[in-house]
Amino acid sequence: MAPLAAGQEGPDRILGARLQRLRASRRLTQKALAEPGYTAAYVSTVEAGKARPSEAALRYFAERLAVSYEELAAGVPGGLRAEIREGQAEAQRLMDGDEGERAEALLADLIGKAGDHDLSDLVAELRITLGSFLLRRGGLAAGREQFEQAEALLTDQPLPARVRAIRGRATAHYLEGDVRYSCYLLESTINELNGGGLPDPASLMLLYAAVIGPYLELGALERATKAASLALDLAPRVSDPVAIATLHRSVARTLAAGGRFDEAEAALVKAQEVYQQWEIRVELAQCHWMRGYLHAQHDRLDAAEIELRTAADMLRASGAAFYAVQVEVELADVRWRLGHTAEAEEVLGGLLAGLGPGHGAVHAAAAHHLLGVIREGAGDLDAAERHYRAAIELQQEADVTGDLADTSRLLGDLLDRQGRTREAVEAYRHGLTRLARPGTTTLGPAPLPPPVIPAAGAMPRGL
Repeated sequence: MAPLAAGQEGPDRILGARLQRLRASRRLTQKALAEPGYTAAYVSTVEAGKARPSEAALRYFAERLAVSYEELAAGVPGGLRAEIREGQAEAQRLMDGDEGERAEALLADLIGKAGDHDLSDLVAELRITLGSFLLRRGGLAAGREQFEQAEALLTDQPLPARVRAIRGRATAHYLEGDVRYSCYLLESTINELNGGGLPDPASLMLLYAAVIGPYLELGALERATKAASLALDLAPRVSDPVAIATLHRSVARTLAAGGRFDEAEAALVKAQEVYQQWEIRVELAQCHWMRGYLHAQHDRLDAAEIELRTAADMLRASGAAFYAVQVEVELADVRWRLGHTAEAEEVLGGLLAGLGPGHGAVHAAAAHHLLGVIREGAGDLDAAERHYRAAIELQQEADVTGDLADTSRLLGDLLDRQGRTREAVEAYRHGLTRLARPGTTTLGPAPLPPPVIPAAGAMPRGL
């Protein structure tokens, strides 16, 4: 070990001085602090920085001094953790009140404070919270970076401790349009958890719920349904009601994709009850978003418009502008179906300014797809073709195979009606042929189910 520079104290001496200061402030002698577990001579040696106490000894002294182990061992001020967690809750309140800049500034201050005292677990937790805020506001790359930094801080921790950071990173890739890589991250983590023996049920349920969206975008309904089933099997072992509500919301997507709309509605009701009770506005807004989608599928367009407008207004009021834009793409579709074509076209054109490659690519593609349909209906075939091709490019990059096939069919039909048969055939073929890219999931074998025995009274799979 290199010698200390002049005036520099080693960690043992710093710890010893801290122990001496705390003992003196409580007017305890070395003997009073030491006995009955240790000797006064041992305390003297530790205070002089000549011995490094064991964790057991530090915990013993901390209890005698009525301080936390962390305060004695690392000099973390008493109550700092509680202060930081209170600040984190305040940041959440500010964000829900559309004071995003203040929330982010507060989180940055808390990250610095926790970092100054080497509280890496709290720094990671705060970065995950900040990353989630940034995703809401459309800062996808910045949000992903926060999740990456949190994951790096937790490198030496067990995998369950890293799951929320991994899920956040996967969500960022998903929103950026890299759906296949998002799926790969989640699948890999699921397999690692299951391969390690009896996994953490809450972590595993979180991952299964998160992978449902990417599976549906990739057209893998069977796999999404299986993930929902496995997550529901784990739910009785999870005590967090908000996590279970999020699961129900994800399961509702699977049920809706399978045409089981009444069951999807029931799942949303369960989720909404929890979000309302806990006053979690962004997630509650997403339930309204999903309910609007269900109404639209049943051609209940007036009801769909009400739900989608409610969702968009709630999201914007909560600072979740990026999610609001996605809802408004679907709202424009409903307005078009209600006969307000010019309005829908104008809204979609404006929304595309905030969407595109790496930034809501799936919804940008949906906007171009709908604009293509509108332009084709108006007889503007050149504009329709441009929009279809723009949608296809985005859908191909994101690997959303179902949407890609649908848009390619529309483009093929458009080209065929113009007598451009060879181009039409190529468009049809392009929509039906998907090649897996090296280095990402191939959607081959599904992740193995968890090695757990279903609990008595487990939640039924069909909700």
